[in-house]
Amino acid sequence: MEFKDEKEVSEFYRRYAYDVGFWVRRRNSRKGEDGVVNYVTLTCCREGRRSNNTSASLKPHPTIQTGCKARLTASLDIRGIWKILTVDLKHNHKTSPSKSILYRCNRELSANVKRKLEVNDMTGIPLHKSYNSAVFEASGYENMTCVEKDCRNYVGRARQLRLGEGDAAAIHSYFSQMQA
Repeated sequence: MEFKDEKEVSEFYRRYAYDVGFWVRRRNSRKGEDGVVNYVTLTCCREGRRSNNTSASLKPHPTIQTGCKARLTASLDIRGIWKILTVDLKHNHKTSPSKSILYRCNRELSANVKRKLEVNDMTGIPLHKSYNSAVFEASGYENMTCVEKDCRNYVGRARQLRLGEGDAAAIHSYFSQMQA
């Protein structure tokens, strides 16, 4: 298969991963002498293994790495076209297409939902009601591209960036003092 750029290769493999039920990470890439990426490897996120050093810790952390060999490698040819070099589609773990929407790489807040969350937060509407409204507009949870936790995180960041009463005056006085 041929693609016009690296982004298109990545998007193709991510769509495949979404349909099959796993998530993708970029394993490695190489740049040419001109500084442009000319080789990329995309793998299942369960690729690799963590080193187990049980003597160093009493409570080892859980890991999702199982040594999965599923991967796709692509490179840029002389004509400037990306070609797939190798593909390995076998996983050593279960995949779940029904849970693909819950994987972090597949969750995304649309601009419409972001705006609705901000406006509802400024007017004092609780977040769970705003989220339920978005679910209703999407015709169900299965059609949502995010989970409630994503909405909570977005609203939290928006609140931090919003200036409150007296904040502008405090910033102005601080900078005046620093300038003096």
